[in-house]
Amino acid sequence: MIEDTLFYKMTAGGNDFILIPDFENRVEENLLCDLSKKLCHRQFSVGADGLIVLKPSQRAHFRWLFFNADGSEAEMCGNGGRCAAFLAHLLKKAPSELMFETKIGLIKGWIKGKTVKISLPPPCDLKLGLEIEVEGKRLQADFINTGVPHLVVFVEDLERVDVKNLGRALRFHPLFMPAGTNVDFVKWDGESLRMRTYERGVEDETFSCGTGATASALIAHLKGLASSPTKVITLGGEALWIYYESEGNVIKEVALEGPVRLVYEGRLKEAIW
Repeated sequence: MIEDTLFYKMTAGGNDFILIPDFENRVEENLLCDLSKKLCHRQFSVGADGLIVLKPSQRAHFRWLFFNADGSEAEMCGNGGRCAAFLAHLLKKAPSELMFETKIGLIKGWIKGKTVKISLPPPCDLKLGLEIEVEGKRLQADFINTGVPHLVVFVEDLERVDVKNLGRALRFHPLFMPAGTNVDFVKWDGESLRMRTYERGVEDETFSCGTGATASALIAHLKGLASSPTKVITLGGEALWIYYESEGNVIKEVALEGPVRLVYEGRLKEAIW
């Protein structure tokens, strides 16, 4: 059942999301792929980078389902996770210290006013010093999975990078098939990381990416540039903070922190379909 369903529009770091609290299991899960494509369309519907549905859980305060704007389901989304934690607490479905269930396991969250911090899984699939041939050029890049896969490319001039076209070429590069990868272009300014992201599933540059900020911070740390907590400034202009512990190339206790904002709430109508 979709008609007259309550939803919330939220933003975190420049990523925007449509969140549906469905603790009564009114929304059928097999509808969510198509629903996300329709709701996230910016010209014909609410518009967002992704759709998040909060469901009851036997293991945590809630279970979430996350779908990108193109209808693909994602294992994790850092900024989306922070929004989901904030909304569950706002609706009194979870305390200020909470836990929610995702495709990659249980995620912890901490709410302090409008700032939300969540844990992320230990990174995996680390590959440093990759040489990738793309568009007739050889690029140096690093790969890490922070819940979802990310390719991190350090650049000299962040403003001049063709994020949409180069990002798409790298996202679909044979090296990362069949799943593909998100692509983060970053520059270290001596105090913080500046970042622009081509996001898989949105298939465009987004204003922010929490797992991408985390991936970029961890790679910067492994290159000897950054330490915890690492400040990351995304295209949206808001600062995200990445916390972690490390022993050599082994990184653990990873967390992402930043502000969230509730923009508005509304009800879905049958006319949308």
